[in-house]
Amino acid sequence: MHKNFLIISFFFFFFLSVKAEIVNEIKIKGNKRISEETIKIYGNIETKKNYTERDIDLILKDLNSTNFFENIEIKVERNILTVEVVEHPIINQLVIVGEKSNRYVEQIKKIMNVKSKRPYIKSLLAKDINNIKNLYSSIGFNSAKVVSKIKKIDNDTFDLLIEIERGTKTKIESIKFVGNQKIKSRRLREIIASEEDKFFKIITRNTNFSENLVRLDTRLLTNYYKSLGFYDIKINSNLAEISNQNKANLIYSIEEGKRYIISKIKTNLDEVFDKKIFFPINKVYKKYIGEYYSPFKVKKILDEIDTVIENNRLQFVEHSVEEIIEGDTISIVFNIFEGNKILVERINIIGNSVTNEDVIRGELKVDEGDPFTKVNFDRSIADIRSRNLFKKVDYKVSNGSKNDLRIVDITVEEKATGEISAGAGVGTDGGSFAFNIKENNWLGEGKAVAFDVEVDQESLTGTFSYHDPNYNYLGNSIFYSVSSEDNDKPDQGYENTILSARVATAFEQYKDVDANIGLSVSYDDLRTLDTASDALKKQSGSFEEIAGDYGFTYDRRNRSFNPTSGSIVRLGQTIPIIADKSYVSNLLAISNYKSFNNENVIGASKLYISTIDGLGSDEVRLSKRKGLSSSRLRGFKKNKVGPKDGTDHIGGNYAAALNLETKLPNLLPEDTNTDITLFLDFGNVWGVDYDSSINESNKIRSSTGVSAGFMSPIGPMSFTFSKNILKAETDETESFNFNLGTTF
Repeated sequence: MHKNFLIISFFFFFFLSVKAEIVNEIKIKGNKRISEETIKIYGNIETKKNYTERDIDLILKDLNSTNFFENIEIKVERNILTVEVVEHPIINQLVIVGEKSNRYVEQIKKIMNVKSKRPYIKSLLAKDINNIKNLYSSIGFNSAKVVSKIKKIDNDTFDLLIEIERGTKTKIESIKFVGNQKIKSRRLREIIASEEDKFFKIITRNTNFSENLVRLDTRLLTNYYKSLGFYDIKINSNLAEISNQNKANLIYSIEEGKRYIISKIKTNLDEVFDKKIFFPINKVYKKYIGEYYSPFKVKKILDEIDTVIENNRLQFVEHSVEEIIEGDTISIVFNIFEGNKILVERINIIGNSVTNEDVIRGELKVDEGDPFTKVNFDRSIADIRSRNLFKKVDYKVSNGSKNDLRIVDITVEEKATGEISAGAGVGTDGGSFAFNIKENNWLGEGKAVAFDVEVDQESLTGTFSYHDPNYNYLGNSIFYSVSSEDNDKPDQGYENTILSARVATAFEQYKDVDANIGLSVSYDDLRTLDTASDALKKQSGSFEEIAGDYGFTYDRRNRSFNPTSGSIVRLGQTIPIIADKSYVSNLLAISNYKSFNNENVIGASKLYISTIDGLGSDEVRLSKRKGLSSSRLRGFKKNKVGPKDGTDHIGGNYAAALNLETKLPNLLPEDTNTDITLFLDFGNVWGVDYDSSINESNKIRSSTGVSAGFMSPIGPMSFTFSKNILKAETDETESFNFNLGTTF
């Protein structure tokens, strides 16, 4: 009996649901702005058609998706389909009240879904208010109030007012780390973007608490731990305790997990490829076996694989990575296989309101009609990000007009690219001031324009520069500069004025190797003082010069700022083309870095060699001679080492320095905010080519000591205590040096 009832009920509801009625007439009611024809088209409504309940539901769905209507009712009676609608009222104008910054007003309007002359939709407005609050939270106003109000004009139209009250910024009072046993909190504090609020940190926004900043910190901490081999790292919580005084206390809870070593690396190669092509990769593998795991090391290996693919012009190649954990070790397997033969149909650039589209397309390694490879697009996106013009760069792939075609949408989010900065410093060598104004996206063309002024006790320098990192979208950069320099050096017996202009280009020669070539024009008015020796006075006069220069840079550091591993080699030469005094100048600089014990010990060795020689019978003029700064040879005053003419240090034709350093960032308790560096320096300045009677010593100078970098309440401060080991009688030394400076 029960079973029969279920069967009957099923058929009853089935026939009810499929009940249909032929519609001979369509009636539209309630519409004022939207025409009947528009409603029929969007709803796919037509006569002489059977309409079931399912058809009615589809019409409702289609019309609701237009966002034209606040309410829709549909019924079919006596072969008549009636659609009765209530239209959304129209927003006459959208007004932002309470925000004084025009820039933020425009930004708010940009992120809002409801707009002037558009329908008013309550659900969209609720999302907009939430987005506005998130915007203010991202710049530190976590208690911002956002209220909407309506000013009625008529029954169907009104003005929408968004009233904003920023409130007070929430400052980060303290940052704490819990659970970090292998890495000290002081080091982690250097990794994250958030900063504790100190009165000397004037322009940084990173002292303002925001959820976005906390999320960024979490990513930075995760990436840092993984780069050291902590594969299982978890940042379990990031808690912000906000007090009544709008002070936030950040707490990051960390589960470090194990630290893994790479035990094995191998390749699974598709049979369609020649194995000999990929043999060089095995040498790369050997470099990393036995080292701590890092995703950045995996990325470097993938880059090497991609280089092999590019050099051999292999197409439709894809690869994947497998990471297998075995105890405290990780085995890495690179799978290289033939992908589907797919071409790029179209590339769309989205989101660039300021930046010219050509700037973005100029960084692409693939064009429309080329084979589609994820490798090339990933590299292209990385290159676009490296231009430092955008907050975010992403791409999405969708199917094209055919099965073997793809459409790629590259979406960018632009950021502010203008910079104004100033710096001040004071030390035993005197005080200094620097001012810089820079625009990194001039006229939306991705070019940098900058003006710099530097002032210290002995000199005033002003420089205007222009840099196009991708000239004519050919992959090489071009650089222009004009500078003026005035020097007054009574301790060295001369003063001079130098006017110069330079044009240069740089380009990637090989992987990690950049080449540069330049041409400069200069005018040097050199004036010796009455106290100068006769030999020095012979150097006075005006000199004009056109010179060419070239060089190479090989950079394998893990990062450019405060590197902990890798090396960088710089090699350069300058040769005058037309000069009153002809010479050849050479430069070699090598720096190598290696860390130990979880970066608690960082070793560095730095070699610097600079030479200049006159051609033929020409002497090297005074202002071109080489010297050593107090940072290259600590314990000695700047340019007060080497040849001396009477009472004047005149520099030499050759300068060299070797610095051996051991940095101990975690030697002192973290609450001291102090880095300790031990050093041993060697150096000398020697060689003159104009008077054999000049007092000169070829003795190698050396010094040892300790330096401390301290973050004081008034800004970063450094102290250097030096002890001379070897010196000459003519040298001027200093056992103590300090520097104080901040950015404002």
